[in-house]
Amino acid sequence: MSSEKKALIAMSGGVDSSVAAFLTMSEGYECVGGTMHLYQPAQEIEDARAVARRLGMEFHIFDCQALFREQVLEKFVRCYEAGLTPNPCVDCNRHLKFGAFPQMAQTLGCGTIVTGHYASVTANNGRYLLKKAAVPQKDQSYFLATLTQEQLSRVRFPLGALTKEEVREIAAQQGFLTAKKKDSQDICFVPNGDYVTFLRQFTGREYACGDFLDLSGQTVGQHQGAVAYTLGQRKGLGLAMGTPVYVCGKDMKKNTVTVGPNEALYSTELIAGDWSWFPFPSLTSPLRCLAKTRSRQLEQPATAYPEENGKVRVVFDEPQRAITPGQIVALYDGDTVIGGGTIE
Repeated sequence: MSSEKKALIAMSGGVDSSVAAFLTMSEGYECVGGTMHLYQPAQEIEDARAVARRLGMEFHIFDCQALFREQVLEKFVRCYEAGLTPNPCVDCNRHLKFGAFPQMAQTLGCGTIVTGHYASVTANNGRYLLKKAAVPQKDQSYFLATLTQEQLSRVRFPLGALTKEEVREIAAQQGFLTAKKKDSQDICFVPNGDYVTFLRQFTGREYACGDFLDLSGQTVGQHQGAVAYTLGQRKGLGLAMGTPVYVCGKDMKKNTVTVGPNEALYSTELIAGDWSWFPFPSLTSPLRCLAKTRSRQLEQPATAYPEENGKVRVVFDEPQRAITPGQIVALYDGDTVIGGGTIE
């Protein structure tokens, strides 16, 4: 059997990767199960092993904790301490699931990588195109928008045309113990959403209190450390200013957090760098597109303009709320992802 018909399945211990493994086997691939030990509890690894055993698949555990710490956790900390809001799931996809994992596949003689993401890949004119999932509510193309052509060339997403209900039904039919497992809603290393506690524990540092400022620069209160606040945040500010206020900006050097009314959060353009492109190698002329700056946002009409050093200026037709440095902006043409970059 050719290496292209031998697939390494990225098994997380959840229902999606379990069904992705079954569907790939059903298509005649020789399948090997693999779990990257990153940060997840041991139970997740054992659940993945149990599904692989039920399918009669060879199973491997890859210790990627050091790489995960270097490429995801340390960057997460650096970004927050620099006043950015990182997207660790995107970084994990880029550097671990589609970076290190294919190298592991190669050592096992596997020419194909399979994951349980809800998206799809097609080939067109010598380029590999990333497509949205058939069901918009489950689409994960945003989190994959920074992958490279090389990474896309070897990956399969068997769940791209399925609903979650269909996936769970298949898992139940196959007797997978993962069939009724709940989906993970949080960052894996911040399961309760309290990323500030994670930062303190990871770094051993305490973050100094500082001033809340209004838009005119006047002090209006004290905050608990600038890292604890994100653009657009309203809850947890502890300010009584007569009308609702939101985080509108941060100065990490001065340790100040600026607050203002909701309308102060709106802007029409952004600059992003570190781009991946799918239909073409690079953006060379202005391009009409749809764009989104967070995963759950509906795509918005915009124009992308090439700038120097590979950067791109994205200008929206209508003002957008809380465009956040450190997050990904993904550009679309219908259900095709044009490219993805990091907001600066």
